[in-house]
Amino acid sequence: MKFAATILSAALLTTSAIAAPLTESRAARNVARAAGRADRISRPAYKPDTKELLIQNGTVHEEYSSNWAGAVLIGTGYTSVTGRFTVPTPKLPTGGSSSKQYCASAWVGIDGDTCSTAILQTGVDFCIQAGKVTYDAWYEWYPDYAYDFTGLTIAAGDVIEVTVTASSLTAGTAVVENVTKGKSVTHTFTGGVDGDLCEYNAEWIVEDFESGGALVPFVNFGTVTFSNAQATTGGKVVGPSGATLMDIKQSNAVLTSSSLTSTGVTVSYV
Repeated sequence: MKFAATILSAALLTTSAIAAPLTESRAARNVARAAGRADRISRPAYKPDTKELLIQNGTVHEEYSSNWAGAVLIGTGYTSVTGRFTVPTPKLPTGGSSSKQYCASAWVGIDGDTCSTAILQTGVDFCIQAGKVTYDAWYEWYPDYAYDFTGLTIAAGDVIEVTVTASSLTAGTAVVENVTKGKSVTHTFTGGVDGDLCEYNAEWIVEDFESGGALVPFVNFGTVTFSNAQATTGGKVVGPSGATLMDIKQSNAVLTSSSLTSTGVTVSYV
């Protein structure tokens, strides 16, 4: 999932020759991206085995997606979402190859379902390859790519709290706190983003994210439970009750099982 800076630079030069001129801020982001995971991106929920957007209708019955599992609140005025989870130990899925990298991500976000123009989100990726487990904390304002936080170490069993807050439709913050280690990191979006929020959705999600234009091989993550799951809407704090549940379905196989309570969302690999 890591790209060499030289390869990325060539790709950017090619892109700039055929696309509209980049704004200064977007060009700066592209340069910064060269030092990180160049093409790791969270997408809105897709219908199973397609890249057609799955738009919820506000009911509480379960929906299937090729990339999202968890819970989505649908309404208006969502300005903050938070949740805590214990970092899992990822394992190869049954029949998996140790030479491949398998990943998943746990995150909270605003929008991306009934509003697909932007997602303000932050979370933690967990991957395994050749027996080596890695964790990356990241932030993203979709449709831009994800960027890794630095200075935050994460290990299996750590308690992580993730929070996103929108101060406007084009500005906000993403915070990842390692509660176990007493360390947190924050990124502030001050505008100049690629899409406006609608503040229609609040989410607690385990995702099969995208890299290189395709979903990454999905890891056996065990169970992720978002405890203390809260969202703010209209100045009122609410839990996930009434949210639509989602589970990942790929090649006609259901890969996750999600459930919720008034204070939490649980997603398990099956």
